[in-house]
Amino acid sequence: MKFLTFFFVFFIGLSFFTSAQNYIHTIESYRAKYKAEFLEDKNSPLSKSELKYLRFYHPDSMFKVVAQFERTTDTIGFDMQTHNGVIKKYFVYGKVVFELKGTKHALFLYQSQKLMNKEGFEDYLFIPFTDETNYTETFGGGRYLDFKMSDIQNEQLFIDFNKCYNPYCAFKEGYACPIPPQENKLNIRIEAGEKLYGKKVKE
Repeated sequence: MKFLTFFFVFFIGLSFFTSAQNYIHTIESYRAKYKAEFLEDKNSPLSKSELKYLRFYHPDSMFKVVAQFERTTDTIGFDMQTHNGVIKKYFVYGKVVFELKGTKHALFLYQSQKLMNKEGFEDYLFIPFTDETNYTETFGGGRYLDFKMSDIQNEQLFIDFNKCYNPYCAFKEGYACPIPPQENKLNIRIEAGEKLYGKKVKE
């Protein structure tokens, strides 16, 4: 009986370890693709030699949450401020509510008026947010998460903060990066995703 109990505990532990390793591999693959995209974008702020200064938190599945989605009907839209002063129009697409570290939080999803009419981006959704790691460990101007409308299933949205990334303004000045609205400020430390760039921001 003791042997069976030991075997069961060992098997469960091995399963958790394997699952954790698989998750880490998934995030590392995601980040490798993220880095490669800098070299594919003609407007990229980074060169190949500068990619080594990108920094990230260690993958942590605790920051992968299931959020309840609430649709918002916004036919008016609003002007979102950007880091270089250009105004961009967005519509509120909906709200997500989730629990993290024992506390409920909410974020709003936005849809860009410009991208709504761009082929391949018609279903693009966007969550810019700030949290309590900003300025010390992460970019002061907030970080972003991208989604598609099809990611919302049965009024739920899976959010993985390990995939949040910095806007181009975190690497070089002059880009029209949206500034997260005050309503998307999280009063919690999101120790996941991309950290502060490890080199002085270029002017």
